[in-house]
Amino acid sequence: MPIADSDGTSLYYERHGSGPAILLVHGSGGHHAAWWQQVAALRDEFTVVTIDLRGFGKSDAPTPPPHSSKPEFDGQDFPGDVVAVLDQEDLTDVMLVGQSIGSVAALRAGLLRPERVSSVVLGHSLGGIGHPELKELAAADRAKAVELPVIDRLLTRRFQEERADLTFLFQQMGTFNVARMQDLRNLDTDGPSLAEIQASGVRVAFLAGEKDAVLSVRTVTRAHELLPGSHLEIVPGAPHSMYWETPGPYNAAIAHLRRTLTAPKDAV
Repeated sequence: MPIADSDGTSLYYERHGSGPAILLVHGSGGHHAAWWQQVAALRDEFTVVTIDLRGFGKSDAPTPPPHSSKPEFDGQDFPGDVVAVLDQEDLTDVMLVGQSIGSVAALRAGLLRPERVSSVVLGHSLGGIGHPELKELAAADRAKAVELPVIDRLLTRRFQEERADLTFLFQQMGTFNVARMQDLRNLDTDGPSLAEIQASGVRVAFLAGEKDAVLSVRTVTRAHELLPGSHLEIVPGAPHSMYWETPGPYNAAIAHLRRTLTAPKDAV
């Protein structure tokens, strides 16, 4: 069972297939097994690595402080979890793929290890980029999203009605986690600037769903416009949890990005 150490916390991860490397970073309700539709589709062409961030899936949670039974999470530790797996597996020319808030950890990890990471795909997320206009746009999107039931933010109503089985399984995934959304919220505090991202040489792609109820296409498009050299992929009809509801288009987009995105050779 592959285990990496991240500052004393044991992290579970898996490595499948061979070829150019893709490391998938789950969101607040996921873990390594949430990527079942991606691993099966991509492992014949690529090395696919899945990770459980601390407090998720089969990874350990931080040690509770004295006189407390609950672990204390710091979202700023999650990028280091990704780095721990990159270093242990000695991966290079990796494409990190984040889902939702996992994209924030992916981007920070890429900036910490630009010699290992050639590109970062920000799935349904701005990656915590520190830019006032983008923060304002994202906050406005979130204000609309919180008016909806949580499941309606993540999956379309039609999918929920037609695939009650996969909707139920989607909801069950989060029950394996100790950490919760609130444990990740400070991840995007003091996020990287556009200049810092450009200076790293790491290529960035924004992957958005047309029907994302959490982050609008308009907001993602504006981020792409503000980050020179970035790539934008918008999948028609796809919701926030595109990887789960529309895996075919999602997998095709990830494969295309892995084949085409590399870091400039003289950037790092």
